[in-house]
Amino acid sequence: MRGAGRWWRGKSTPAKVETYTRWSFHALAVAEVAVIGLAPFGSVPRSVAVRLFLLVCGHAVVCAVTASRALDWKRGSREQPVRWVVALATTTPAAAVIAAGAVTRGPDPDHVAATLYVGVVSCGTGFLALGLRSTRHMSGGVLAGSFGAGAVAFSQGFSWLASVVSAGVVLLVAGFLAFTCVFSVWLLDAVYELAEARDTRARLAVAEERLRFGRDLHDVIGRNLAVIALKSELAVQLNQRGRPEAVEQMIEVQRLARESQREVREVVRGYREADLGAELAGARGVLTAAGIDCTVTGSAAGLPSPVQSTLGWVVREAATNVLRHGDARRCAVLIRVEEGLVVLSVENDGVPQDAGARPSGGSGLAGLGERLAEVGGTLRAGPTGDGLFRLAVEVPLPSDAEAARSLSEVTP
Repeated sequence: MRGAGRWWRGKSTPAKVETYTRWSFHALAVAEVAVIGLAPFGSVPRSVAVRLFLLVCGHAVVCAVTASRALDWKRGSREQPVRWVVALATTTPAAAVIAAGAVTRGPDPDHVAATLYVGVVSCGTGFLALGLRSTRHMSGGVLAGSFGAGAVAFSQGFSWLASVVSAGVVLLVAGFLAFTCVFSVWLLDAVYELAEARDTRARLAVAEERLRFGRDLHDVIGRNLAVIALKSELAVQLNQRGRPEAVEQMIEVQRLARESQREVREVVRGYREADLGAELAGARGVLTAAGIDCTVTGSAAGLPSPVQSTLGWVVREAATNVLRHGDARRCAVLIRVEEGLVVLSVENDGVPQDAGARPSGGSGLAGLGERLAEVGGTLRAGPTGDGLFRLAVEVPLPSDAEAARSLSEVTP
């Protein structure tokens, strides 16, 4: 059971919904065996009941396989299961007629025959709708199945009232099964689309940040590079004419190059520095939008800029890992100051028990370790049990900053 639980927790939310949907279809096939296949026992001779049970089991297997293949087709992982749809459409009336015709003796043979006939036709028609392309075709298949059930029942000796009732029951049961199957597939598609939308939103955020950075670089050095190019051409022309002003122009080019280098460093420094308060607000907003309950305890006020910048990157990387890894429903962020240290912890649920300290295929935590090493901080990350994952960092505070922090907390 522990292995099964770990296998289930290791799945993403869309994969869990798909697994649940697929096994729901299989459960309906099992229900056909349990409800219809066992009905003859006690009402007909045992040998006949066993043969009817095996017949219903075979029909249920065809229904389950058709539903599973049709689900794969709806998800785009295989072609339409035309052969299985045709097989189900062929075996359903044949199995129903054979089952009904086999019941000739017993306390109430007409009731047993009607149960087998209506049950097999209803299940087969309901599952058959899942393998059709459009809602119109599905509705037409259910109507055709119910009409055909009534017509065949009348031709097999059922009274006209029993034939009409059989057609009505097939219409209701098959219609319900078809609606359930179609709605389940629609819900599964919606879950996958939501997951894809969340991934797209994350990629768009990264692309937008890259565009902003590129725009800032262009605004900062674009004009300076154009001036450098013009002055360099002017210096070449002046030098060819033997004019001493060429040296002045090259000095100006040198000054502009150094100025551009300084401005680029400022842009990169501003890009690398992260404001802890803004990162906390952004992480809470993004996680909440993704359906994760995020709580933040503590404040970033009074912390020195280098510490805030480092912790801001920790929050950003932790929020990214919560979104991309596991299946979190709750995330708690805690900030506190104790004994000259700033302690930041991020804890979330929905993580497999065998998850390592570093997400698969990523190097974000390694980068955080390097950033923390620059300010003397430490990093601990890993599962804590019960599906929880905790990332905790400790960053030392300068003594004056610690005093200022304590003063700000006690001052009204």
